[in-house]
Amino acid sequence: MAASSPIRAVLLSTYELGRQPFGLASPAAWLREANVEVMCTDLAVEQLDEDAIRAADLIAFYLPMHTATRLALRHFDRVRWLNPSAHICFYGLYASMNESYLRRLGAQSILGGEFEERLVAIANLVREQGRGVQQDPDEPVISVARQRFLTPDRSGLPPLERYAKLQVGHETRVVGYTEASRGCRHLCRHCPIVPVYGGRFRIVQRDVVLEDVRAQVAAGARHITFGDPDFFNGPSHSIAIVTALHEEFPELTYDVTIKIEHLRKNRELLPVLRDTGCLFVISAVEAIDDITLTALDKQHTRDDFVAVVKDFRDVGLNLTPTFVTFSPWTTLASYAELLATIEALDLIDHVAPIQYAIRLLIPAGSRLLELPDIQRIIGPFDEKALVYPWEHPDPRVDALHQTVLQAVGEATTMDESRRAVFSDVWELTHRAVAASFRQSREGAPVLAAGPEPGAAVPHLTEPWYCCAEPTEDQLLLAPSEPGKSV
Repeated sequence: MAASSPIRAVLLSTYELGRQPFGLASPAAWLREANVEVMCTDLAVEQLDEDAIRAADLIAFYLPMHTATRLALRHFDRVRWLNPSAHICFYGLYASMNESYLRRLGAQSILGGEFEERLVAIANLVREQGRGVQQDPDEPVISVARQRFLTPDRSGLPPLERYAKLQVGHETRVVGYTEASRGCRHLCRHCPIVPVYGGRFRIVQRDVVLEDVRAQVAAGARHITFGDPDFFNGPSHSIAIVTALHEEFPELTYDVTIKIEHLRKNRELLPVLRDTGCLFVISAVEAIDDITLTALDKQHTRDDFVAVVKDFRDVGLNLTPTFVTFSPWTTLASYAELLATIEALDLIDHVAPIQYAIRLLIPAGSRLLELPDIQRIIGPFDEKALVYPWEHPDPRVDALHQTVLQAVGEATTMDESRRAVFSDVWELTHRAVAASFRQSREGAPVLAAGPEPGAAVPHLTEPWYCCAEPTEDQLLLAPSEPGKSV
């Protein structure tokens, strides 16, 4: 293949939390600048274009999370059958974490960490040496080299209206998505970012982020989700971006994700978030018992979480906590205590129902494998599920998880309110606690009546998080119903 001739690439995303994928739009800009004909396909909301697959020289699957990876593997055989000679690349967090398995499937290149510049290099190799070229074995699979980003090219992607919306009371708003940084400074044991970035983070330059948001506002976005693993990894960078956006688009709102630890250390910035249009902050609280928080190396305590809730109330910001509700350290009593804490802190309407059923996921390379507690309960790595399976030492906890998971799924299908779902979970939990001690439900804690309906807490219509291991049914739902909780 002549060095000057264009090649054809197809970039595939299977699931990214109901968002228009930054992980397609960003590399598309780089590849098009390098004279590559690019087609982006988001299989969460559109069908596989078989003609494009047959014509492609390079086919690259984007794997930002566990669910996306499981879904990509469901499409892999079809893609390979349609085009057995195309160069197959997997890129993203879960690509490097599952390198050996993906290579056995037939991947010719794997890119973890910062991938845009190296994806261009792979395309140039295919251009120069043909589709069958293999990635240089001496090149590290993971790179965290600093890049000068290009403005993402979202042409050819489905319109923003086809993705998850923001719900504010009875109003829905079109949502855009961007990233101001990647990686994370922290080393939480359960986080899939840690094996790839190892405590480092990389910024996306301010002008690139602003231009990306401008393009999405022009396409109809009225709210922006910042997908940074932690928006306060570089608070000066982040605050400069939202301040500039608010000056240019004073009606635009946004949401971010920030660690409890950073919210405590930077609480003087909370009014800035509020005043620049932040509607809510997602924070991976994970647990309220310090035993679990220590095991996960979260670097915050229960008291820190309670203090952050108070800070947010004082400032007038909404906190959206997320949890790993079922872990090896969960007990029936600690789960009941978590529910009681959520109620006592008046957070029922702030918590997405799926959070009550989140079960710890242990992927390849996880820092959780350092812990003797984990080594005692895990089985051999399951390549089909891409996890180390585990059973709780107390089978009653696993039984409660299954019961809660079923109840949450049914309630979501029925479109029950968050308070109604919480009530169902409360009753199931205290029934399980009473049964475990052979007690009557009489005298068990009673859920207090909820407050009069007021202004609903703003939330996205896709409240799914990557720390959970999806069931087979959830995998079937995820790509076809991006607006529903799975």
